[in-house]
Amino acid sequence: MSIRPFRDIKRKKTKVINVGSVKIGGDNPISVQSMTNTLTTDIKSTIKQINEITEEGADIVRVSCPDKESTFAMKEITKHVSIPIVADIHFHYKRAIEAAENGAKCLRINPGNIGDKKKIYEVLTAAKYNGCSIRVGVNAGSLEKDILEKFKEPCPEALVESALRNMKILEDQDFFNFKISVKSSDVFLSVAAYRLLSNVCDYPLHLGITEAGSFVSGSVKSSIGLGSLLMDGIGDTIRISLSDNPIKEVKIGNEILKSLNLRSRGVKIISCPSCARQAFQVIDTVKLLEEKLSHIKTPITLSIIGCVVNGPGEAAMTDIGITGGGKGNNMLYLSGVQTKKVLTKDIIEKVVSEVEKRVSEIEK
Repeated sequence: MSIRPFRDIKRKKTKVINVGSVKIGGDNPISVQSMTNTLTTDIKSTIKQINEITEEGADIVRVSCPDKESTFAMKEITKHVSIPIVADIHFHYKRAIEAAENGAKCLRINPGNIGDKKKIYEVLTAAKYNGCSIRVGVNAGSLEKDILEKFKEPCPEALVESALRNMKILEDQDFFNFKISVKSSDVFLSVAAYRLLSNVCDYPLHLGITEAGSFVSGSVKSSIGLGSLLMDGIGDTIRISLSDNPIKEVKIGNEILKSLNLRSRGVKIISCPSCARQAFQVIDTVKLLEEKLSHIKTPITLSIIGCVVNGPGEAAMTDIGITGGGKGNNMLYLSGVQTKKVLTKDIIEKVVSEVEKRVSEIEK
């Protein structure tokens, strides 16, 4: 069962670029990215983390390449992962060339930091030859000195001027396979910069609130900032920056997109916060179901409501629903229709069974 969104989001049409097998921009799905926090030279740990990130639902992963040993490690890493890798490069142009030659599908650089035109030309030549796209990554914390002197402090206009300057460097070399980000740790600054940039260019935008913080505060800041932009149709790929396990970044990113009906993946649980009316322990039940249904990739909607006040209404709009009833007798809904009573002790087993049955029917 699908719920018609109250408001369909009309995305801004941007150019389409390729990050390996993933298309970014245009009508393509908004992709979710994360970044490893292992030492890239620890090949085994990096591969393990990338595969865990992939399993959680990431489309692209970024890997830091601060030295020659890291870029050469990429050659082995890319053999054992299934999603495109973005090499994070900041200053040395040779690291960018090495990353392109060793399997990276995108280079995160600021062309203005690379050096003279000859070095930039060599990087772009390597990118073209190896099928690499580029992300122009502008950050409020590392703006060019002359731009900072002009605007006195990081502001939306400063970030966009830096972005346009770096974009022109690529365009002057006939390189157009790139996306752009204008990040800040300040939500208001980030949102204003992205809106301004979206008005003056049609390259795909990579959204993020940089250095957003810990799991709770970072998730909230990112949801507010990215949610505001996505609801306005701005954004083609996203990353949630958290001081936590990268798997959580992917989880939050996917949840933001699911909440806006911009992505359908896995089980979407609608649940009440619980109160004295609940006929079963809603919070514990939801936690167990999230764990036991985490392997499901097919889109399914599930409502878990502790009483009959809102339960029937929510169940009417989900694929599967449980509404709390008296004396341990709870009602199971399938496709919005009352089906049978379920004892409290059997809720987990019954819901998991029904979800897996529904997935099997969909995938036939």
